Amino acid sequence: MEPAREAEEPPGSPALPAEEPQGAQPAGPPPGDGALPAAAGRGRGRRGAGPKGPAGRAVRGRGRRAPGRRGGEEGGRAARRPRVTVDSSKAKTSLEALKISLRQLHWREYPFGRRLPCDIYWHGVSFHDNNIFSGQVNKFPGMTEMVRKVTLSRAVRTMQDLFPLEYNFYPRSWILPEELPLFVDEVHMMKDSDPSWKPTFIVKPDGGCQGDGIYLIKDPSDIRQTGSIQSRPAVVQEYICKPLLVDKLKFDIRLYVLLKSLEPLEIYIAKDGLSRFCTEPYQEPTLKNLHQVFMHLTNYSLNIHSGNFIHSDNVNTGSKRTFSSILCRLSSRGADVKKLWSDIISLVIKTIIALTPELKVYYQSDIPAGKPGPTCFQILGFDILLMKNLKPMLLEVNANPSMRIEHEQELSPGVFENVPSPVDEEVKVAVIRDTLRLMDPQNKKRKDIQSGALPCLSNCLCCLFPGHQGSHLCQDGPSQRLRNKCQTLEHVSEANEELLDIGPADGPEHETTRTLEPDLPSLCLKQVFPKYAKQFNYLRLVDRVAALFIRFLGVKGTTKLGPTGFRTFIRNCKLSNSNFSMACVDILYIDITRRWNSMGIDHKESGMCLQAFVEAFFCLAQKKYKSLPLHQQVTSLIDFCEYQLAVLDEKRRAACHADGPHLTPAAHPSLLSRTASASKLSDYRNHR
Repeated sequence: MEPAREAEEPPGSPALPAEEPQGAQPAGPPPGDGALPAAAGRGRGRRGAGPKGPAGRAVRGRGRRAPGRRGGEEGGRAARRPRVTVDSSKAKTSLEALKISLRQLHWREYPFGRRLPCDIYWHGVSFHDNNIFSGQVNKFPGMTEMVRKVTLSRAVRTMQDLFPLEYNFYPRSWILPEELPLFVDEVHMMKDSDPSWKPTFIVKPDGGCQGDGIYLIKDPSDIRQTGSIQSRPAVVQEYICKPLLVDKLKFDIRLYVLLKSLEPLEIYIAKDGLSRFCTEPYQEPTLKNLHQVFMHLTNYSLNIHSGNFIHSDNVNTGSKRTFSSILCRLSSRGADVKKLWSDIISLVIKTIIALTPELKVYYQSDIPAGKPGPTCFQILGFDILLMKNLKPMLLEVNANPSMRIEHEQELSPGVFENVPSPVDEEVKVAVIRDTLRLMDPQNKKRKDIQSGALPCLSNCLCCLFPGHQGSHLCQDGPSQRLRNKCQTLEHVSEANEELLDIGPADGPEHETTRTLEPDLPSLCLKQVFPKYAKQFNYLRLVDRVAALFIRFLGVKGTTKLGPTGFRTFIRNCKLSNSNFSMACVDILYIDITRRWNSMGIDHKESGMCLQAFVEAFFCLAQKKYKSLPLHQQVTSLIDFCEYQLAVLDEKRRAACHADGPHLTPAAHPSLLSRTASASKLSDYRNHR
């Protein structure tokens, strides 16, 4: 399969505004006959990199001048369109790919920041890289903490307790040091019940990255008991001994996922990703090869130091390839690539559903409702390993996936230079560019003008993969145009190129983008949520528990629930009775909070964190609904609490109206709107 080429910059881009603010950097070459392809202009961030001479001076003139090749009324509209501004002063390692993306989009870059607000702020590390009060920022508060190995394992384990079959894509895990005795006991018990079982485990430090500190063991006694294990917790997992091999090498997949919004939840997945290969032929772990990292660990940062690492300009060969090239190879061998993609989409959605409850707590802490603040989005890196039977397994989630599009090459001992990596550039530039297109702040203005457009920006799964058995995912009633497109694609060849590159998505945002940027390729990011929300919404129980938690936090900006807030929750939801007095409530709060605080959870503020509240909520559900499975117990208790709070909100509203028109419902913040409250009352009565 020929690698998709990056689009050249469209000629005739809008003329620059009359005055260019100090510190701004043009995001693309001036329009006119001398426009260069975007890739060719890489690394030229200096002003005046465009065409020289009179023509060049003319197109760099004020906005009143001719807009370029487009001309006419369309060119005039494009010239008057405000250019999106991007602050890239904190971009760090993603800077080069970001610059290329901005040149292709003809947006304005501020590489040294700007005194006036920008539309988008591109941070390299975290939400707190800058103090921002408006616009959009490419990081969520709390995301770095949420995807750490320990926190991710806890979040997934909570979902595994509720839905064990749905979350079997994450290896069995134990958290060190607090679960070390449990780990030892369970391994010994399993070995006693099955003497032929000879497991391998992998130990991953909580805050480690790029393979730092990872090692394999055969027995719990092999865990390195050092003084740092208390200060540096870790996760130990079952090692996947039978991975899928290509060219006798183990590999993993780096997929890029855009979390566009938390409320409402919007998730996009890139159509292509990277495959990172080990550099020594794989053998199942033994005591002899257990320490051969180039055989067992797929981390690029480790294998690049191997003498067998192959830098290749071809996406189909080398130690780093595109994921689409692997899919093509699997498809040629008769593998069900459509089912594989469906399983990966399901894995991504379920993982983010596990992460969102605590992310919402962090979000309301940093950006309280009613106060000025930016909106957030973030590109995540999902590391996935394929088993021999093509079942995808989640290894980890990266809050700051590397967006470098070059690698270091040693010219002579100790002398290195940065060399472009075509494979990285093909995948990463498209992801950043299309993320910016989706986050274009002017899309909202265009959508307000348009009417009758589709609510979704991407193709449904049945359009991506014609004839897919899981096409019942699409239950949102597509328009006739989209339906016709699905029928047409049923007759298209199922070659691998078409599996990943069916064509442009339909939707108001893409329609506008296609009109204003006709030379850009179709979006590489495909929406998977809320597109498939109906299939996965039943998993969002902890989201509803988090909504109860946030309601009773009381003080804005906090992330922990105090004893008074917990008692208020019990009282308002009418969960105390003769068998469960308020004294028992206090004991439950103290026991669970003390245990979670002893685990080394954030000590900056005292109180009950969300994870502790979820544990307490599960205990209450098991007390109240003893005969049901856990997920039904939790669902029933959530329904009961929401019903009681809806009744309470109705009483408060009635009291507000009785006191006079000067009091509004806004004076009593509620969990549900009035319509939703009435619906909850009706639903709960029907449930009873």
